[in-house]
Amino acid sequence: MTLGGPRDTPDTMARFPTKSELLAWIGDNPSLTSKRDIAKAFGIKGQDRIDLKRLLKELEAEGHLEKRRKTYRDPESLPPVSVLQVLPADDLGDLFARPLEWQGEGPAPRILFSARATDPTVGEGDRILARLQKVDGEDHQYVARLIRKIGTNPRRTLGIFRKGAEGGRIVPISKGSDKEWTVGANDTHGARDGELVEAEQAGPKGRMGLPRARIVTRLGDPGAPRAVSLIAIHEHGIPDAFPDAAIAEADAATPARLENREDLRDLPLITIDPADARDRDDACYAHADDDPKNPGGHVIWVAIADVAHYVRPGSALDREAKKRGNSTYFPDRVVPMLPDRLSGDLCSLHEAVARACIAVRMVVDAEGNKIDHRFVRGLMRSVASLTYEEAQAAADGDVSDKTGPLKEGVIDPLFAAYRALLKARARRQPLELDLPERRIVLSEEGEVTSVAFKDRLAAHKLIEEFMVLANVSAAETLIAKRTELVFRVHEEPSPEKINALRETAVASGLPLAKGQVLQTGQLNRLLKSAADTDFAELINLTTLRSMQQAYYSPSNLGHFGLALRAYAHFTSPIRRYADLIVHRALITAHDWGRDGLGAEEVERLDDTAKHISDTERRSMVAERDTNDRYLAAYLSDRVGSVMEGRISGLARFGAFVKLDETGADGLLPMRALGREYFHYDADSQTLMGADTGLTIGIGDRVVVKLAEAVPVTGGLTLELVEIDGKRPPKRSGTSRRGGAPRGRGKPAKPRRKLKKTARAR
Repeated sequence: MTLGGPRDTPDTMARFPTKSELLAWIGDNPSLTSKRDIAKAFGIKGQDRIDLKRLLKELEAEGHLEKRRKTYRDPESLPPVSVLQVLPADDLGDLFARPLEWQGEGPAPRILFSARATDPTVGEGDRILARLQKVDGEDHQYVARLIRKIGTNPRRTLGIFRKGAEGGRIVPISKGSDKEWTVGANDTHGARDGELVEAEQAGPKGRMGLPRARIVTRLGDPGAPRAVSLIAIHEHGIPDAFPDAAIAEADAATPARLENREDLRDLPLITIDPADARDRDDACYAHADDDPKNPGGHVIWVAIADVAHYVRPGSALDREAKKRGNSTYFPDRVVPMLPDRLSGDLCSLHEAVARACIAVRMVVDAEGNKIDHRFVRGLMRSVASLTYEEAQAAADGDVSDKTGPLKEGVIDPLFAAYRALLKARARRQPLELDLPERRIVLSEEGEVTSVAFKDRLAAHKLIEEFMVLANVSAAETLIAKRTELVFRVHEEPSPEKINALRETAVASGLPLAKGQVLQTGQLNRLLKSAADTDFAELINLTTLRSMQQAYYSPSNLGHFGLALRAYAHFTSPIRRYADLIVHRALITAHDWGRDGLGAEEVERLDDTAKHISDTERRSMVAERDTNDRYLAAYLSDRVGSVMEGRISGLARFGAFVKLDETGADGLLPMRALGREYFHYDADSQTLMGADTGLTIGIGDRVVVKLAEAVPVTGGLTLELVEIDGKRPPKRSGTSRRGGAPRGRGKPAKPRRKLKKTARAR
């Protein structure tokens, strides 16, 4: 706030300051804004401190100040996704916009609107949802990119453009869509015949009853990298356009107020996410427990975005979220469960912005055992949005201007609590598979630039442990309060699959005892004994394939992989409908409002659990197919190259190889294994040469040549060069299909006998 006239310095004042004088002081002294600093500056002592506290709270309630931790300051930043109103063009023709939710005391930041060629026309007075990027050294503080105009939600389609005499037409690639779209001569965006394009409806139907379209994005060759995720979306029927009613509800939403919530804005909660995160649905904070009955203990807070406040049961948003079941993630895009207005803004815990949350306060002892917890519905404000790398560097002593002030009071206590939880984890013995994940890195044009291993930092594991503890707390609370919910269920492996794993282990010279109730600790000992041996990847892969697939259910059947009796997903309601159900159940159990889990929802929980389990699998398959296509495009210019890998699966038509460098899966067809017939034994999961007796099994090291890469299908075809360090033996004699060569006895027995159930799923 700017005040006219001369200002007195505090030490010359002999009276209690007015609100204007307080605001002026805070504006002039941004680094001295704690209540103690203000009291010292104005000479306020004794009982007058109570009046100062009252005055500061009034200023905060009036929106003049924000309280961050224990300091008061003007609000100073906007969330990455904001609602803006477009201002008149300036003398140079540039469009600027003002944020509609600015609550700062000073003038709103200046925002330049930067339009792309494919954006619809935007003019003075339009309300838009935009993604903001901070800039330095300019006459404006942000650059805005259009997400969409508020109140508009044009239909979109993906298809092949067919050029005509006056414009052309679009043939949609979506399954079940046989209606073409017509494109006017001025709406082709320069598209060429045969290109894959994305278009939006440009007006009412034409004379032939076909919708008219405007091409907004040219994706080029349908087999090009930029197209593959869009093709997967349409191939697998993943909804990627929100209904008008859902968009209208999202646009009408406003930030939640404190009202009946617990005020958590003083807690220095922080978010820790990947560097490219577009939403932030969980925040955490920890400190040493000051209860003398819990020496060495910790208090851990986990706050989760209160999506249930905005997505009410039976609403258009709720119906669409349930239909999608979850967000789907591709290397180049996200298909969100909720519109951007919610997922990227109101339900995202951005730094320095007040956000509604459901939080859990958990108390653990020095050994990491949870001894108490309670849930609250609150209003929080993140003090920092960190990446995993920033948090890890700070914990290791490499602080930046951003993390330096947080290290002692925020970051170090988080890692101290994590170390306590590691002790409990070691006793619990969840399954410890070692299967490194790879990350596909794309250029701005959508081309694959590299395939790298994902780093597994302690910061990643810290967040995982905190989230697991919060999920367990949610399940335990709802069980205790006898409230219906959906559990995350992971049943133990079947005896047949464990026997198959045992035979693989024995064939590799590794122990897995029989005749006792299977526990994850036994599997961890097997995995540990295989570590640093030639069988490590084989044992990890076979152990993974012996596991059941996790799913959602109203019945509590436990979580075998995590070694937990009860587990529910609570921590990601922005991207999983299951978590939204758990949030509503907590609201009902605590009588926090009318937006809890209703009787009708409870009756349908079985069907809902099955549906969201199915949508989760649908997303997994679409994501896998997309990765395969990207990897095939990446390797397409390396046809003829020699690569190393390991046999990862076997079938009647050949062997699958996982390539070391990229993690891509390629096929070694039977014809590429050598000049002899190979028998496929489903029980032993081996291929054996009829002439030479060469036996190929899962886990074998191979050197292969890339014979073909097809980006459209994601297929890689390989040729065998070496197996276990040796070239495949040449054929000796003439074989008969389906039998041994003439004049020779039966082939040698397979080197290991595996059960049929050990097949790759």
